[in-house]
Amino acid sequence: MTARPEAGGPVADATARVLARAALDAAGAAGAYAGAVYLRSGTEGLLRMAALTGIPGPLFRPWWRMHMNRPYPVTEAYRSGQSVHLPDAESSMRRFPQLMAGLPFPFGSLYEPVARGRERYGVLVVLRRATPGVPVGAGDRRRLRAVADRLAGELSAIAAAGALVTWEDDPVCVPGSGPGSDPAEGARAAVDRLDLAVLSVDRQGLIGFANAVARSTAATLLGAGGRELCGRMLWDALPWLGHPAYEDHFRAAFLSPAPVHFQLSRSRPPLPQQWLSVGLHPGADGVTVTVAAVEPPAYAPESVVRPGAGLPGSPGIGSPADRASALYRPVALAIALSEAVTARQVSAVVTEELLPAFGGRQLAIYLLGEGHLHLAWETGFPKGFLDRFDGVALDVRLPGVDTLTSGRPLFFESMQHLAAAYPGIPLDAHLGARAFLPLIASGRPVGSCILGFDAPRGFSPEERTVLTALAGLIAQALERARRYDTEAALARGLQSALLPHRLPVREHVATVGRYLPGTAGMDVGGDWYDVLDGGAGRIALVIGDVQGHGVAAAATMGQLRSAVRAFVLSDNMPEQVVRGTNRLLIDLDPGQFASCCYVLLDPATGLALAVRAGHPQPLLRHPGGRTEVLDLPGGMVLGIDAAADYPVARFTVEQGAVLALYTDGLVEIPGTDIDEGVERLRASLAAAGPAPLTETADRLVAEAGNSTDRPDDIALLLASRPAAPEGTRHL
Repeated sequence: MTARPEAGGPVADATARVLARAALDAAGAAGAYAGAVYLRSGTEGLLRMAALTGIPGPLFRPWWRMHMNRPYPVTEAYRSGQSVHLPDAESSMRRFPQLMAGLPFPFGSLYEPVARGRERYGVLVVLRRATPGVPVGAGDRRRLRAVADRLAGELSAIAAAGALVTWEDDPVCVPGSGPGSDPAEGARAAVDRLDLAVLSVDRQGLIGFANAVARSTAATLLGAGGRELCGRMLWDALPWLGHPAYEDHFRAAFLSPAPVHFQLSRSRPPLPQQWLSVGLHPGADGVTVTVAAVEPPAYAPESVVRPGAGLPGSPGIGSPADRASALYRPVALAIALSEAVTARQVSAVVTEELLPAFGGRQLAIYLLGEGHLHLAWETGFPKGFLDRFDGVALDVRLPGVDTLTSGRPLFFESMQHLAAAYPGIPLDAHLGARAFLPLIASGRPVGSCILGFDAPRGFSPEERTVLTALAGLIAQALERARRYDTEAALARGLQSALLPHRLPVREHVATVGRYLPGTAGMDVGGDWYDVLDGGAGRIALVIGDVQGHGVAAAATMGQLRSAVRAFVLSDNMPEQVVRGTNRLLIDLDPGQFASCCYVLLDPATGLALAVRAGHPQPLLRHPGGRTEVLDLPGGMVLGIDAAADYPVARFTVEQGAVLALYTDGLVEIPGTDIDEGVERLRASLAAAGPAPLTETADRLVAEAGNSTDRPDDIALLLASRPAAPEGTRHL
């Protein structure tokens, strides 16, 4: 479905009910405490969580969307069509470290693809208690598979009725079927005698019970404004618990059976700041939350807190839960930074990982260039405020400059402290705190990073150490990104110089070429095309793809293009051209390889002689519109075997027909079969009709050109024999 469930009509409502029932059935089938359904969306390569039961939906918002190219078990199950079973944290960490970096808690999880034939709809997910060393039982697998098959059948029936089975909305949160939350009278009396607030929260986050202390101190201790607590979401009733810094503690309680304890402070103007100890005690049907007033610690850790700090009987600093929480953000940031390639991607990772970890609201990154600091990224600051600091020299007395030149981080617990240390410095707010971090990679200054907070706060020794270490990781990633940008610019310039700027104009044939660099990772590859004089009135069409990306691939591409030109201009036959190019590549760069397709076309007769070396099959659209994938014999890729043979195939290009040569970047999509991509391209060429060749080329590359995460570059070469001679154009 594509409409919102509440506004989508009977079909949408029916789909939502089917998904909700499947989530409940999946959890029951595997003895799990939570279940979910991911469905494909209207955005290609994106799965969305459609239904969820057993855990609060808002608490797991970061996992509502799953991109297909991310290394998570949900996407692995969808791409491969195979079940993924992770009985414990060890197996999860071994196979999917990014999952455990974001959810570093002891739990088990199962992922079952939902598909009917070749039609893939989504994935069933269940979360349950970990069973260390014990694999998932055959009965659980069988029952979960049955639920997935039943859901696939229901979705197939909905699709057959004409509905589009995709999901574009937030997930439907389904109440569980566990026991009620009201205890017996004796238990209620016992809880009421405690001198701390006790709340019983179900697995959706709804408060079902509040003891006498909680009810009597709703306004003073809990800050609930005197409203009724029961029946409200915990984070609505106690909004101060909804701070991003505490989300990890609640995730731990809802995912694993170990109790979680932490301390926090709550502002109560005009009353003094209040320190509270919070305990989370998970169970099968919910979580018991305890809150008690405590003395303030020696320093104010604010948003970075440790489970069990200072509480008798708590897991303690050395517990596995505590170690996981302490390592979570550095590990998550390090993993994310390792995948970031450009400076913009690095800055986005810091925004997504670092700010939530410490409760920050503002971020600015300045990069050093020619003795000046230049603003490279900002978020959360008033528009235009940071422009006055852009391009400042290193002799200006500003905290962002001083932190870099001294190599020491600077922490200001309030804006007043910042103003006192730097008299006259412009401030963007009267309340808040700031941290200025030096970005230094292997002793080389890279820039400075500014973290901003909306309220005054202290910085514990732990926080200062962690932030300083993370700044080093950020600096390394930015330095790597700067090198990448330099090499990518060089590779783009090299490739641009090597590709033909204009194709030759010939009678009886029109040719058009297109090239698009990749948009993810090292974005310049070794794809190339060319059109040459083949002698005797013939024209040579060649397209190739060198392994790898960057300057090396572009340079090799240039050498191969020159080699092909030399062999063609020496009046060699097609198999001799390819065979000679193969031997030359082996001599030039052992270990490097490339694919190639060479077609020698006679424009007068339409006779074509073709040789393939590990390259995708060409497409041919006939004058009547029928379009086929040619089945040409081929040899192995160039650069492997100096004695390789390359057979020659013959076919005819009729007047009005279009021949399409392309590289695999045009048809490959991560997680899908390349044959599906070839079929999409064939259908697009067939639908193009008798349009001008330039329009056909633009149509074929349009969809790929709009992709923001295309890992490979694209080359396309079209040739046509018009009914009447026309000038060849290349745009």
